Amino acid sequence: MDLVSGSEQPGSSASPESRYSALEALYKQAISEIADMRARDALKTKFLANISHDLRTPLTAVITHAEILRDAMPGPLNDRQLESVRGSIAGGRQLLDQVGEILTYARGSADQLTLIPTTCSIAEIVQQVTRINESLLARKKITMELQVPTDLPPLHADREKVTHVLGNLFGNAIDFTPPGGRVWIHAIRQDGELVVEVGDTGIGIASEYHDFIFDEFAQVDATSSRQHHGTGLGLTIARKLVELHRGRIWVESELGGGSRFYFSIPYSSEAR
Repeated sequence: MDLVSGSEQPGSSASPESRYSALEALYKQAISEIADMRARDALKTKFLANISHDLRTPLTAVITHAEILRDAMPGPLNDRQLESVRGSIAGGRQLLDQVGEILTYARGSADQLTLIPTTCSIAEIVQQVTRINESLLARKKITMELQVPTDLPPLHADREKVTHVLGNLFGNAIDFTPPGGRVWIHAIRQDGELVVEVGDTGIGIASEYHDFIFDEFAQVDATSSRQHHGTGLGLTIARKLVELHRGRIWVESELGGGSRFYFSIPYSSEAR
């Protein structure tokens, strides 16, 4: 097809008007594609929120009925039956936690996460998180070290969300630490902020992944044979919740040398 018209000759440059028209057409196309991507992203977020919410009710019912069997309310179970029921409960709770992560992520993506600040103690939050994980620590024979000064001033923060952040980081520390290892939680006041360190002697993270791991659905090991499974949203959510408090979160780690995750929450500034 002959694309040369009028006085334009092959090899000659297009007129300014033609170039402007071409750029304008590309700009309109880009605007349209961006709007389409935003609409698709909003649809994805809405779907995740809806499906996560709808899954919680039947999952909770399954776990409740399994607990009824475990407690022998309909009648006693033999040892093998009891072991199977306990396994069902553990798996159901793990799945429920993952559904909750997806729901929290969806709400965060839609800017529907809000803070309910109260006066809370980081020492009490640490105690709550470690108590929940006592059985797992014992099962893996992992040593726990806590350094949380009793004179730390109370926080003006959303206790539930701070607990979520600490629970996520501490759970990861245990998960990625081999049996016989060590995990710790340290908390200090520094430059007007509460700074919490959650560390472990686990497998560590190569430096090229330090920023990547906070991205949504990130998995350093994305193969089907990986040992550690999850939604890939835990650290994304932790960052979102910390940033809602006008804080920050970061990691120091090297492959084979364990990991140290830090997050800070200002004492003086108001949470959003």
